[in-house]
Amino acid sequence: MTDALATTITAVVGVLGTLFAPVLTHRLSARQRVEESELADRRRAFEERRDAYTAMNRASRQFHTLLKDALHRLRDDVYGDHEREQLEEARRYYRDRYAEAQMVVPERILEASRSLNTALASIDAVAKRLDRGRAGEGESAQQALLDLKQAEPRLSTMRRLMREDLGVRD
Repeated sequence: MTDALATTITAVVGVLGTLFAPVLTHRLSARQRVEESELADRRRAFEERRDAYTAMNRASRQFHTLLKDALHRLRDDVYGDHEREQLEEARRYYRDRYAEAQMVVPERILEASRSLNTALASIDAVAKRLDRGRAGEGESAQQALLDLKQAEPRLSTMRRLMREDLGVRD
């Protein structure tokens, strides 16, 4: 190869490098922005899921606790308006968190939540009938408390599945 040819090739490579450097830089920057945007989207989805799990877990446990308190008070014949209001507020909060979670959580979490929801709703209906003096055959506060105790593993299962989905390991 002659010096003139080498110089020409070097000049052409230099010119092409100068011309294509901005294009290459732009493409790399665009790719980086896309990756950053995807990372931000995944992070936001994770945060939404975690917030939904936290709210749903808190609401489920609060509803469970107030339902248990209501049943104890119904059994002891000391259930009043204040307790009714507290339970109703917890029921509404629980229902709203459950509805919100349905939009952002995976189906397996919803299945666990539905299982718990079915149990809590059934026991809540018994508590309402007991409060109104319209208990069905075999329905009592004591039996409802036993049924509520049997629902506790569903709370634990739901929490465990949520934690696993978030990557929390014991």
